[in-house]
Amino acid sequence: MEVFAVPDLPEIRAGDDVAALVEERVDLRADDVVCVASTVVSKAEGRTVNLESVTAGERARAIAGRLASITGESKDPRFAQVVLDESNALLLEAPFLLAETRFGHVTVNAGIDRSNVPEADLLLLPEDPSASAGTLSGALGVPVIVTDTCGRPFRHGQRGVAIGWAGMPASRDWRGETDREGRELDVTVEAVVDELAAAANLVSGEGDGGTPVVVIRDFEFGDHGGSDLLFRAREDDLVRQALERWEFPG
Repeated sequence: MEVFAVPDLPEIRAGDDVAALVEERVDLRADDVVCVASTVVSKAEGRTVNLESVTAGERARAIAGRLASITGESKDPRFAQVVLDESNALLLEAPFLLAETRFGHVTVNAGIDRSNVPEADLLLLPEDPSASAGTLSGALGVPVIVTDTCGRPFRHGQRGVAIGWAGMPASRDWRGETDREGRELDVTVEAVVDELAAAANLVSGEGDGGTPVVVIRDFEFGDHGGSDLLFRAREDDLVRQALERWEFPG
C-alpha cells in the first residue's frame, strides 16, 4: 500500500472546487482512496464564523465564566455559544467542552478550529461530512474519507480519524471468520476508515504543512462484510453514559 500527499494545493477558499484541484495534480486510479482534511472541505463550503457576529446566550456566558475560574484564563462566551450551536449535546462543560456534533462525532469544542483560518476567527467542521465525501467521491470516481484529528481516551497525543466517508464501508466485519487455529471470531469489527485516516495523517501532518489531501493506493478491503456504523449510539456507549453522570469538582 502506498500513501502520498497531493502536492501544491493552493489555500482553499469558499466556493473552490476541491475535486478539480485534486484532479489537476494527480492521476487517480480505480483502487485509490482519497483522504481530505476536514479543514479543506469546511473552507470550500464556507464554514467560517467571525466572533463579532455571535451573541452569547445565558448558558454560554455561564460556561465561559466557569471555565475561566477553573483555568485562570479569560474565556470568550461567544466561542462557547458557537460550540453550543454546533452540538447536539455537551457531554462535559468542565474542565473543557466535550461535544457531540450534529452528525454524531464526539470531540473537544465540537471540532471548531482557530488555526489556519486566514479570513475568519473560527472554522467549523463540515455540516454533513459524509454528504461532502459523497460529493467529492462522485466527482473523483473513487472512495473519499473526510478526516480530522482528535485526542484519545487513556492515551496521550492525537491521531487522524474519519468523520465522513463515501464509496466504501466504514468498517469491515470479521465476525464469523476464523483465526489460524480455526476459532471463530465473534467481536472483531475493524474501523478501516479510521485506520486509513490515521495513515493519511502521517503524511499530511499538522501545522503549516499545506498538504491536506492524501491518496492511499492499493488498499484492499478484502472479501469481508461491511458496515457504515462508526459512531456509537448513546444507549450502547457506557463511557458516554458515565461522563454524563460525572461532575467536575472544580
